[in-house]
Amino acid sequence: MRPHGTPEQLERRRQRAIGLLEQGMSMKAVAQRLGTSYVSVFRWQASAAQGGLTALQAKPVPGRPCKLSEWERNRLLDVLLQGALAYGYSNELWTLKRIAAVIRKEFGVEHHPNHVWRILRNADWSCQVPERRAIQRDEQAIAHWKRYKWPQIKKSPKTWGPHRLPR
Repeated sequence: MRPHGTPEQLERRRQRAIGLLEQGMSMKAVAQRLGTSYVSVFRWQASAAQGGLTALQAKPVPGRPCKLSEWERNRLLDVLLQGALAYGYSNELWTLKRIAAVIRKEFGVEHHPNHVWRILRNADWSCQVPERRAIQRDEQAIAHWKRYKWPQIKKSPKTWGPHRLPR
């Protein structure tokens, strides 16, 4: 799994590891200080020995670049935080299809609804489904019913059960 951080931050960490090794620290101590594995430090040292510090440089991220810029992603999150009602939908539920439509309308970029989730996950958003409850729900009345009415209605253990079968 790829460690957290930008390519530049990870490059600085690799260069720092080589600097600490050159100062005489052991590989195990360097790994502990940088919060990485001994094997990674060993690999970085071998790369630096073969290709110098250029071997430790950050490499471009493979794959297709993001369709939305950083500013556009932040703008999208601002729109989503205002709520679906504010954007013109009939309820407050944001679905992936609705978010894809917002992206198309706001930024002119086509996103398949299944891939919209990656944008949300990268922004540390999670999937949450609202609880289904009636708007007219009266919590005090429910609590009163549970406390006083339900015990009178439910069967008591004295009147039913296998130990009370007629003989």
